[in-house]
Amino acid sequence: MTHGNHPTTAFGLNEEQRAILDQADRFARNELYPLAQRMDHEEWWPQDAFPRIGDNGFFGATIPEDYGGAGLDLLAAGLVLQGFARWNHAMALSWVAHDNLCANNIYRNGNEQQRRKYLPDLCTGRAIGALGLTEPGAGSDALGSMRTTARRDGDHYVLNGGKIFITNGPVADVVLVYAKTDRDKGAHGISAFIVEKSFPGYKIAQKLTKMGYRGSQTAELVFEDCRVPVANRVGPENAGVSIVMSGLDLERAMIAPLCLGVAERALELSVDYAQTRRQFGKPIGSFQMVQSMLAEMYVQVETMRTFTYRVLAEAAPLEIGGGGRGDIHKLTAASVMYAAQACHDVLDRAVQIHGGSGYIWESEINRLFRSTKLLEIGAGTTEVRKMIIAGELLKGMAR
Repeated sequence: MTHGNHPTTAFGLNEEQRAILDQADRFARNELYPLAQRMDHEEWWPQDAFPRIGDNGFFGATIPEDYGGAGLDLLAAGLVLQGFARWNHAMALSWVAHDNLCANNIYRNGNEQQRRKYLPDLCTGRAIGALGLTEPGAGSDALGSMRTTARRDGDHYVLNGGKIFITNGPVADVVLVYAKTDRDKGAHGISAFIVEKSFPGYKIAQKLTKMGYRGSQTAELVFEDCRVPVANRVGPENAGVSIVMSGLDLERAMIAPLCLGVAERALELSVDYAQTRRQFGKPIGSFQMVQSMLAEMYVQVETMRTFTYRVLAEAAPLEIGGGGRGDIHKLTAASVMYAAQACHDVLDRAVQIHGGSGYIWESEINRLFRSTKLLEIGAGTTEVRKMIIAGELLKGMAR
């Protein structure tokens, strides 16, 4: 299969969008794929990768050109992610944490001074961004269980607490951090802050070693009397919940193309293997059992594609503070739930087709298989996604 020219890839995409996907695919195949095996084997971070991505214009898809971005939309960003995920899903994960969770959040919710200060370097890849939401012991109840606090002290806030499972944490220069500014208000007492790695009291407690997406750096972060200027608060005090909820809907919409890219690559590898691997004197692709698995994988990839593109397009105009409810809340949860489960199924069949070679750690199909579980956990587990979907359905019936 030639990804960019495959007729089904073009479904629902115009010429400009197809060009974006083709360019991202070509860049990732040439520049990021050669890094993938070492990243997985050593949990290695290639220091020059982000600047190269920035130099080629793949950061800031949703950010206007005035701030160094490309001035496109969420669907365009999803196409870049899809193309990257085909060839180096670990780097793709770091890309989306940087570009969507950090840079896009600062653009959508920050003031003009914050945009001018942080976005240009984030869009060139000279600074690396991350999002700090999840805490030890919190998990799916990220807002209700939040214990990190921010106390106003003159021209600064003093942050104390910790965050865990933070993608890009060990290498991040800028982290968008959520903290409780009013404990009595619960989830409505949360504020967002831009924290630089040089701020006193900011520490990387430990780098975490993962089963999949190895090389995409993950850390536990600690804030011990970390002094953050008031000027770095994003939005009004205690207004962080609206930033979180709209950001989570966008994040869920953006995880789906990551699943899609991984599944596309798995299908391609499986077709190639079925054509070249011989058993009983013939290619295994001639056996109906293998053909059945390939057909099921193909159908799941194509349904992932159409659902992913539709939801990205519908989430693109999401208003600030508009997430966390209604049809878009239901749709984004549904798209990532289906994409993650379908990706898991596709990779399960792909390993089955590859047999023993797929079970070997160093094989590419094994690397892809180990990536699938995170997609069923991140940005709310599959079970949380089901609760969101059912909750919105029942609200609609009640009306």
